[in-house]
Amino acid sequence: MLRALAVDDEQPSLEELLYLLNADPRVGSAEGASDATEALRRINRALESGPGGPEAIDVVFLDIHMPGLDGLDLARLLTGFAQPPLVVFVTAHEGFAVQAFDLKAVDYVLKPVRRERLAEAVRRAVHLRDTAPLIPVHEPDPDHISVELGGVTRFVAVEDITHAEAHGDYARLYTAQGSHLVRIPLSTLEERWRSRGFVRIHRRHLVALRHIGELRLDAGTVSVLVDSVELQVSRRHARELRDLLLRRTTS
Repeated sequence: MLRALAVDDEQPSLEELLYLLNADPRVGSAEGASDATEALRRINRALESGPGGPEAIDVVFLDIHMPGLDGLDLARLLTGFAQPPLVVFVTAHEGFAVQAFDLKAVDYVLKPVRRERLAEAVRRAVHLRDTAPLIPVHEPDPDHISVELGGVTRFVAVEDITHAEAHGDYARLYTAQGSHLVRIPLSTLEERWRSRGFVRIHRRHLVALRHIGELRLDAGTVSVLVDSVELQVSRRHARELRDLLLRRTTS
């Protein structure tokens, strides 16, 4: 069953498209987004979930003319992902077909959308999804992590991250230039980056050993100075951290 995301800033058009998609027996789920920035957030969650995850998206049905980031801009951004969803453009404008297919769009459907024409686009999407070669699920670039900034996906070098802070199912990553919120639990980052010199010092904090400037002991409490920020170390993690720092300085 196809998992679809429809993107259109005009609510009546979005509702009509969702109605037609949900009426197609090959579509298992269809949800909507009212602009490209909202859609990009949703697609980022889908990519983090993985192709077999509960939030996965197989195909995006995408309007072109939208305020801010338009449909073509969003499609260009998606070409930079390792495993992007398929794209079907749904638009009232004929003049962008060449650009659309240059971006490897599955189909180009003109408004007003006819049920039969949309069904053909769904057929093409199902065929491409089912015949695409299997790609191993992994980080596109283990040296970088994708973050969203003002509706644009950027890639932050892992070596530039000084520490990360838990925010429920999210984590805030800190660098010398600022911070970024990503929808990845801190426990996942701990597992992923353990071999890259990151260590848990508290239930809320994951720290890069190379960015620790000082280890402070004060009246039985332990803290570290990370890029001029003082972070508390829990008793549970204090011994392990001291041992790691000691081995690091003597190796």
